[in-house]
Amino acid sequence: MTRKEFLKMTSLAAGTAIGSTVGVRSPGAGPAAAPADATAPAGTRSDGAIHPDQSPAGRRSFPSGVTNAIVAFIAHTSFDRIPEKAIVEARRCLIDGFGVVLAGATVRGSAIVRHYIKGLERCAGSGANSTASVLGPERLRADAARAALANGASGHAMDFDDTQLSSSSDRVFGLLTHPTVPALAASLAVGERLDVPGRLFVEAFLTGFEVECKMAEAIDPDHYQRGFHSTGTIGTFAAAASAAKLMKLTPGQITHALGIAASTSSGIRVNFGSMTKPLHAGRAAENGIVAAELAARGFTAGDDPLDGEWGYFQVLGGGADVPRIVPALGQPFSIVSPGVSFKPYPCGSLGHPTMDAMLKLVTDHDVKADQIARIRVRAGSNILNPLRYRTAKTELEAKFCLPFMMASIALRRRAGIREFTDEFVSSTAVQALMARVDTIFDPQIEARGFDRMRSVVEVEATDGRTFTEASDERYRGGPEKPFTRTDLHEKFTDCASLVLPPDRIRRALELIESVETLKSIRELTQAMEA
Repeated sequence: MTRKEFLKMTSLAAGTAIGSTVGVRSPGAGPAAAPADATAPAGTRSDGAIHPDQSPAGRRSFPSGVTNAIVAFIAHTSFDRIPEKAIVEARRCLIDGFGVVLAGATVRGSAIVRHYIKGLERCAGSGANSTASVLGPERLRADAARAALANGASGHAMDFDDTQLSSSSDRVFGLLTHPTVPALAASLAVGERLDVPGRLFVEAFLTGFEVECKMAEAIDPDHYQRGFHSTGTIGTFAAAASAAKLMKLTPGQITHALGIAASTSSGIRVNFGSMTKPLHAGRAAENGIVAAELAARGFTAGDDPLDGEWGYFQVLGGGADVPRIVPALGQPFSIVSPGVSFKPYPCGSLGHPTMDAMLKLVTDHDVKADQIARIRVRAGSNILNPLRYRTAKTELEAKFCLPFMMASIALRRRAGIREFTDEFVSSTAVQALMARVDTIFDPQIEARGFDRMRSVVEVEATDGRTFTEASDERYRGGPEKPFTRTDLHEKFTDCASLVLPPDRIRRALELIESVETLKSIRELTQAMEA
């Protein structure tokens, strides 16, 4: 192909692209450019051919205005204008979030991430840029992006972090994001590097949290159902928003940071049950910081990265319900309404109501594990598909394995961080009981929809008796049965005890509950360092 032919071909392609995005404006730009052939009838390309997406009979509309709305929200949000209720809920999410980071830092996957980071730090030389803390069982510092990678991966390592709630029943309940960890990891790393006061840390955390939740609500549910892991994909924007807020990026720089984030956003569900699932949260935090750092230095991206035919929402989601985000940002903050749910068990939240049902059944009827002949769990595809392991071989697989969840409750009357271990999962008693658990698709439960996590547990005893317990839709940690302050403190203490002594745990809780008053966020990280 000659250069002349190549230029003609790319010119035609450019004309098609311009023609298909008429009416979409870039932030701060003037009127949208006209098609290359302004006299052509609607639905035609500059070469006269009918474009399939623009034909009069099949005209499509694409998301519009989202980029501008998010940029404005990030640029103009300030601590003084954030409702007090959002600050209160932020403290609760931070107690839960810091706790699961500390506990998650003790698992093997997190140790491998730290080993990787230490190798990079050695290669870098003096460590002059090691300005952020990596929380966990050893004292370690790294640059902001790598610290966020480690803390983000640790925060999701046990699958014990909070879960975003949906504001309406047409979204699949429990399949949005784990909103705290990406925003927390990014805000902590950049905030520590810049030595910001606690109020700016909270401001950045809530900014990223809100962007993440509203984007997850707006994107077509097909995004998750086709296999994307929303915490990894949309969590990247949470981190970018938090970092951009702390770094005081201009609106133009924020736009480019969002564009860079859009091209680094990833995470697929095939990796559930492996070390890579928590890595999604770590990479989201890291990539969001990198996006903001590059944009601050003049690195460019598309001017309308979330909108139009080639924008994030259309490409990765197949569209978006724009009114869920424009003008819904901060109206109210998602952390306030519909809020989040805190996990009573360190595993996929879709199994929690079933686990509580099993716990109630064996407790009420005093059923011992050796009296159980068969366990049957009936549920819909919204629960059975994500919790996909028929038998778990490792603690990571166990987090997405209903038979293990039932076996742990039957054997120990609990399923906590000390049950989700490779040793317990692989034990003879657990393996034998998992083999007696059947998971059954129930069309009647399926027909009731996906707005709640519904299931029925049946236990057949060796003496012929059968016990049945339906899951309570008002599950522990959810909006109808929220964690109390005592519940949160007990969970934090249980998690942090894997790393910190009792006096340091008490001090950390005091600082988190007054975080907005701290002169420096470094006071908090120092209290939680090994």
